[in-house]
Amino acid sequence: MAEKQHRYRATIVWTGNRGAGTTGYRDYGREHEISVPAKPAIPGSSDPAFRGDPARWNPEELLVASLSACHQLWYLHLCSAAGVVVERYEDEAEGVMAEEADGSGRFVSVTLRPCIALAPGADLARAEALHHQAHACCFIANSVNFPVVVEPRFEAVAADRS
Repeated sequence: MAEKQHRYRATIVWTGNRGAGTTGYRDYGREHEISVPAKPAIPGSSDPAFRGDPARWNPEELLVASLSACHQLWYLHLCSAAGVVVERYEDEAEGVMAEEADGSGRFVSVTLRPCIALAPGADLARAEALHHQAHACCFIANSVNFPVVVEPRFEAVAADRS
């Protein structure tokens, strides 16, 4: 058993009843609100491929974003502890989901593609190695049953020439 346990709660409220409930597949909206106390609500829906609202977050996007954010937060922490100064971090994460003939599906992979700008003189080899450690520590990556690949790119920030 884990040494510590943390609990996370969220409330999901379906807001897509167009007056007839789920009387037909095309008769109801997929809109919902995701909320937790004292935070702004997240407008949710299904993926547009499944009759969802493209202006709202869908569960698949949230899963990919959770993996990306978890890796980023661990990486920044580990860099800070190791004296590797990160000045910018952006990730272009991508998930691949396979849909079965019966409409069910599953993620088959997520690839994180962080682009990191390091301060002048930063230890590039150490910065690269910390991605492996961040991946090993990521709570979300440790909880999924598909590969999460990390393909970092590094940029050096130009030294101040003033």
